[in-house]
Order: sequence, then C-alpha cells, then structure tokens
Amino acid sequence: MDDVSALTGSDLFSSLPEEALARVAAKATAVRLERNNTLFAEGDEAKELYVVRSGRVGIAKRSPDGRESIVALMEPGDMFGEMPLFDMEPRSASARALERSELVRLPYEAVRAELEAEPGALWDVAALIARRLRNADDAIADAMLLDVTGRTAKRLLELAGDALEFVLPITQEELAGLVGASRERVNKAIAAFVRLGWLEQSERHYKVLNRDRLAQRAR
Repeated sequence: MDDVSALTGSDLFSSLPEEALARVAAKATAVRLERNNTLFAEGDEAKELYVVRSGRVGIAKRSPDGRESIVALMEPGDMFGEMPLFDMEPRSASARALERSELVRLPYEAVRAELEAEPGALWDVAALIARRLRNADDAIADAMLLDVTGRTAKRLLELAGDALEFVLPITQEELAGLVGASRERVNKAIAAFVRLGWLEQSERHYKVLNRDRLAQRAR
C-alpha cells in the first residue's frame, strides 16, 4: 500500500483531488513500530495524524490506578490521531503497536492547508466525526446494557469478521481491555462458549462453530 492509496482509503481524504492527495503524500513519512512500542501517550502534544499501512495499533485509556483499556483497534487503512487537528488539544488517548506495524505519518500543517483549499472536503470531516460519535454511543450502550459475557461475544465476532477460523490478533490481557473487564472474567466467558459448543479455542486460534448463538448473546 503506497502513501496515496493509504490516504485515498481514509474518510478524511476521500474527496480530495489527486493533486491535493499527492501534495499531502509528499509530506508523509513512514513510521515502523515493533510490538508494544508506544507511538504517543495520553496528554502528549499533537502535531500529526497517522494511517495504518500494515499491522495493528491499539488506542487505549488508562484508569487512575494504572489499568489500561483498549478502546479501539486500528488496522490497515484506518486513520487515527486526527482530533487535535481540529481542536488543538493534547492527545486524548495513547497509541501502542499490538504487533509489528508500519504507519504513514502526516503533519497537521500539510493536511490543514489542503482542507482549507478544498472546503467541500469538510463534509467528509463532519461524516467522520459523526461516525466516531456513533461508535462512542455504541460503546456506551454496550457497557450499560451488555454483561461481560455479551461484550466478549461481540468483540470476538468483530475480530473474526466473516471468517470461521481466526487467530486472535491481541493477547488475552488486551482482549480483556477491549471488553472492559478483568482477564479472568473474559476467560470465563470464553470457556462458557467452548463448553456450549459455540466456539473452539486452542491458544490464540479460534474457530466459530455457532455464529448465530454468539450473535444472539452479543445483543
């Protein structure tokens, strides 16, 4: 995936003309991260946004007692770190590589110049913000309306996508952070799915045996 292709697939840049994309891409630099490398921390000053070219990055928040909760997974084609471009505030969360990853780094200055030159593209920004708000609403609803077992089923189905078999791309501890529960409670939920015959598990390899029942439990 080259820089222009990475930008074209991102909501923020989808309506920019090719010349504008080329100018932004000319300012891009590559970032390579090993697993557990921290890209930025909550509260850091922000001057650039990122697009994932390969690998996975976890967006996380920490509680006052130091516990980490992964609130989003960024995968190839996903963009993150754009909020301070618009409000000039520090980073609202941290970003850490969950596996070896390569990113495209774009300075805010270059992005802002093209958006100012193409004000119509700001509708894409509005759509992006609306989508993020809807996702936040869904996450709040999950926390309020679903128990740990339901949230675990939902996250496993999201990680599986359309596949029947998949390798968990994150550790059990990271999955627990994504679910918003302790590792022990998430493991207990997974053990229940295995016992019911809905899921097979061997280490980080999973096989979905009854998607319908898992989907029902996730509602």
